[in-house]
Amino acid sequence: MTACIVGWAHSRFGKLEGETLEGLITKVAVEALDHAGIGPDDVDEIVLGHFNAGFSPQDFTASLVLQAHDRLRFKPATRVENACATGSAAVRQGIRAIDADAARIVLVVGAEQMTTTPGPEIGKNLLKASYLPEDGDTPAGFAGVFGKIAQGYFQRYGDQSDALAMIAAKNHKNGVDNPYAQMRKDFGYEFCRQESEKNPFVAGPLKRTDCSLVSDGAAALVLTDTATALRMRRAVTFRANEHVQDFLPISKRDILSFEGCERAWEQALKKAGVTLDDLSFVETHDCFTIAELIEYEAMGLAKPGEGARLALDGTTAKDGRLPVNPSGGLKAKGHPIGATGVSMHVLTAMQLTGEAGGIQVPGAKLGGIFNMGGAAVANYVSILDRIR
Repeated sequence: MTACIVGWAHSRFGKLEGETLEGLITKVAVEALDHAGIGPDDVDEIVLGHFNAGFSPQDFTASLVLQAHDRLRFKPATRVENACATGSAAVRQGIRAIDADAARIVLVVGAEQMTTTPGPEIGKNLLKASYLPEDGDTPAGFAGVFGKIAQGYFQRYGDQSDALAMIAAKNHKNGVDNPYAQMRKDFGYEFCRQESEKNPFVAGPLKRTDCSLVSDGAAALVLTDTATALRMRRAVTFRANEHVQDFLPISKRDILSFEGCERAWEQALKKAGVTLDDLSFVETHDCFTIAELIEYEAMGLAKPGEGARLALDGTTAKDGRLPVNPSGGLKAKGHPIGATGVSMHVLTAMQLTGEAGGIQVPGAKLGGIFNMGGAAVANYVSILDRIR
């Protein structure tokens, strides 16, 4: 890979009262350019990740980035979408423009405004990331889809409620020190483990603490080629960036093995010339705690059915052998869909440059990212390394 991250910006995630989608987009665009030390005239191409699916009445949004500065007018701007991996799809399009010598500097923005949508509509919008002929009538929407996955996993490998609660507790504890996180509260294992009025079952064995949050937010990256990056303030390079797309219908695959995730990790590790043991940390897609558990197995940390051990023995804790989601993950940080993948790349770059503050993993040198769209349908893995 030749692309490098040279600047970034990240809004707070959460229910952002009085904010607009346009405001979220333009603010992070300006801040990312400032962070990179460049101006709008330097930008060759713009890519916006925005899922929408009914969350915003404004459905033609690529040009909203141009609102950040008049001198962005006439720059090529494209919106991309790939369900919950929309942000990583935008990052990948920016990388490919640089690799093809079609652009030297690309501004990538990811954004979503979800909380202004009524609750029942939120569920309908999110369910559009599943295969509607099979899953369109699923109770509890997309949570219901993952509730079925959790039930299937429990039936095959036994009750994993302890591990799911540990994953939730870990990520909430990590999120306390993330200034961008929507929920900065350490709930503890016992609260996450027990059903209660404040933590009811939502779908199958999944409780409220097993589900990521409905969020507003935005993040942005400035990408450039290696030669240019080495003349700038900082440079975090892509050792690998891989995309694997799987069938949309769950009936056409073994949903408990996340084969697309497995394939994406295999390709990325091979491309980067590293192993999991070389990684300092991983940011992974914990839209639901069962997803993070299965992802441990898909990425090769554990054999099928044995992922629970990693959560229970502290392997994936912030001070463990391989910290997973030191940011708090989607579980605590929030999950504004179009922004999520870009956010993962921003926070990983911050770790590698030692700018992650309270969520910093000491001595972080190599970071892995897994961002997923749908139920392991769109699968993106990046491996990042600081070179300046």
